[in-house]
Amino acid sequence: MQVWQVLLIILLVLVVALAVLYFMGKRLQKKQAAQQEQIEASKQQMTLLIIDKKRMPVKDSGLPQAVIDQVPKLMRRSKMPIVKVKAGPRVMTMVADDKIFDMIPVKKEVKATVSGIYITDIRAAHGKLETPPPKKKGLRAKLFAWRDKAQADLNTAQGTGKKSKKK
Repeated sequence: MQVWQVLLIILLVLVVALAVLYFMGKRLQKKQAAQQEQIEASKQQMTLLIIDKKRMPVKDSGLPQAVIDQVPKLMRRSKMPIVKVKAGPRVMTMVADDKIFDMIPVKKEVKATVSGIYITDIRAAHGKLETPPPKKKGLRAKLFAWRDKAQADLNTAQGTGKKSKKK
């Protein structure tokens, strides 16, 4: 086989793979939109006392077996944001949205928007919610910030040098 034939085969395989990914992505987007509509249709406001919150695998979470069976097999080992709450007289295990999991205060009462066992939004029942402290910058981010600051200082120094020559 010649080089151009090998490249043609590789190109054909890449085009087929991209087409498959495109159509699978469109199907998954439609599925997600339908799920979001169901969540919006069944949401309700509840007052919850947050007992505990953790990221843990679904099989260890204490959720009902029917819920665990509905989770795809690939997702059963991944860690999910699990919140143990007291809603009225009942103690329940719920799943929180990843966006709000860090904002959920432990051992405090909150007003939450709940859809089944899924917590989608949270507000403070009394006072304000404490925002979590900002995450620490890693070494790479610090180095990039230092580089950008040095570049900005260099640009301003060169800019003032040119202005002084014009005067």
